[in-house]
Amino acid sequence: MNPLPRLRQLAAGGGFIAPFTIVWVLGVLVPVLGIVVFSFFRSRGVTFIFEPTLAAYESTFSHAGWQVLLRSARITATVTLIELVVAYPFALWLAKSARSPLLKLATFTALTVPFFLSPTARTLVWRVILGRNGLINTVLLEIGIIDEPLDWLLFSETAVHFGFLGPYFPSMVWPIFLSITLIDDELIEASRDLGGGRFHTFWHVILPLSLPGIVAGMIFTFVPMMGDTVVPQTVGGGAVLMLSSEINSLFSVMNYPVAAAVSTFALLFVVLFQFVLWLVLQRSGGIAHVFESLRR
Repeated sequence: MNPLPRLRQLAAGGGFIAPFTIVWVLGVLVPVLGIVVFSFFRSRGVTFIFEPTLAAYESTFSHAGWQVLLRSARITATVTLIELVVAYPFALWLAKSARSPLLKLATFTALTVPFFLSPTARTLVWRVILGRNGLINTVLLEIGIIDEPLDWLLFSETAVHFGFLGPYFPSMVWPIFLSITLIDDELIEASRDLGGGRFHTFWHVILPLSLPGIVAGMIFTFVPMMGDTVVPQTVGGGAVLMLSSEINSLFSVMNYPVAAAVSTFALLFVVLFQFVLWLVLQRSGGIAHVFESLRR
């Protein structure tokens, strides 16, 4: 077999990919590595003192920064799982059961329009719903379930959970919807013709083939949620300190090494999250095998 055509093909592809690789390295990888490196130095104002030290990490743990990290990881992981449980059946219905073009158009519009709104505007609505004079308290008071408004609904972890659900719901729905759309209807019909019930068809056909969308949806939801500043400030009201707010506070007082150390921990959480996904997907043959199912 002559290897020359294959080598020429790789060379041609490399010439196209190389510039994008350079841009990615300079624009993404180098800044991230810079954050990790700067976390091991001291600073005086905006000037870094290049003497290796672990003072930034010691400060992170001595000032309960680890509690902020764990709280952020716990809340984002919980909301991501809730989003998956709610978004998957919705995406399955939208991809395979919704037949009306008008209904699909209205649903697509409802999922897309929020991206064009200010994140603050999308989150403020929860103040109207969760506040002392909000919708939930008003309804509960009217039907006699409570005697006085519930104060813990707003400016609490509960409020932060609710605040995250809306903005990141489309981020979970779209990848799952696209992966389910790519599943050939003939595979589903073949499973039914062979005697497979709805649950059997879902578990052995639809779910395995939609794993790429599940993986992408969880990443697109968990990762940006870790750096969200709007929701904790708007509905958390400063009572729920999360990672993004902590980093902003450190930058405002020019404590750059500790901010870099906290950011490094956030990066480790994201890497750990993707490692856990990798372990789970090993049962399905690995992440490469999962995404191979998208090929035609």
